[in-house]
Amino acid sequence: MIKFSEKSVLSIPPSIFLFFLFLIPTILMVVVAFRLPGDYGGVAPLVTTSSTGSTTFNLSLDSFTYAFSNAFIWKLFARSMFYSILTTLLCLVIGYPLALLIARSQKKYRDLLLLLVIIPFWSNFLIRVYAWMILMGPNSGLSHAVNYVYQLLGLEPINLLFSSAAVIVCLVYINLPFMILPLYANLEKHDYAMIEACRDLGGSQREAFWQVTVPLSLPGILAGCGLVFIPCIGMFVVPELVGNTCSLMIGNLIKQQFLQTMNWPLGSVTSIIMTTCVLLISLLVGIIAKKSRGLKYAK
Repeated sequence: MIKFSEKSVLSIPPSIFLFFLFLIPTILMVVVAFRLPGDYGGVAPLVTTSSTGSTTFNLSLDSFTYAFSNAFIWKLFARSMFYSILTTLLCLVIGYPLALLIARSQKKYRDLLLLLVIIPFWSNFLIRVYAWMILMGPNSGLSHAVNYVYQLLGLEPINLLFSSAAVIVCLVYINLPFMILPLYANLEKHDYAMIEACRDLGGSQREAFWQVTVPLSLPGILAGCGLVFIPCIGMFVVPELVGNTCSLMIGNLIKQQFLQTMNWPLGSVTSIIMTTCVLLISLLVGIIAKKSRGLKYAK
């Protein structure tokens, strides 16, 4: 009789969850990528039989060839990478001081500050984007204030909404909590005796921060960057609502291929390219982090 340990039994439900919600959709996406587009959208039948009785398998690499040779697709991908990297860096620059402030604040204020970070999750994603559309609209106080400053500087007025800047602002606003929370979870566990030891050895507050706090918070930094970068690169709602034709991202192309053009094979190929690049970047960051950790321990 086969005996199962408690750990193996508990791992069955999440394994089933991962299998049906991650593995099966990925397999379907890969299979569709090698299919031919249908005459009226979707995919063509896998097997067709001619009048002479011959059987043909409708498998092709045409979608891969078109995707890799199309300059527009790679332009959208490069723009998506740029927006994602810029958003991740801005979230890190803004989120790290906030997370450090929350972690080092008094206990009675810490819960309130965390609540302020989590409050945006209480509202719908689209509602928050529409709120920014109102704030950056042409008749909003923010637009008037920005254009007034531009006029004082002798510059032409600008339109905040439907621009690349609006896309970056909304992306930073939406993803900022995903940077703050893992950073706070890491910074809260720091042993402040190490910082005090650095100060006792003659190090300044700046040296203690860069040589003790930052290296110890590297796992939180990597976790926050991953939580921001990965969903940001496939975002399509924000560029579609607050951007223009010059700020579309790769997610907009994938959505267009599946819902408007109905070219499912090309949409699948584009998704595979995006997913593969994200995995390679994540692997590269993991290798760099592992090597840097090894160098730190060697010292």
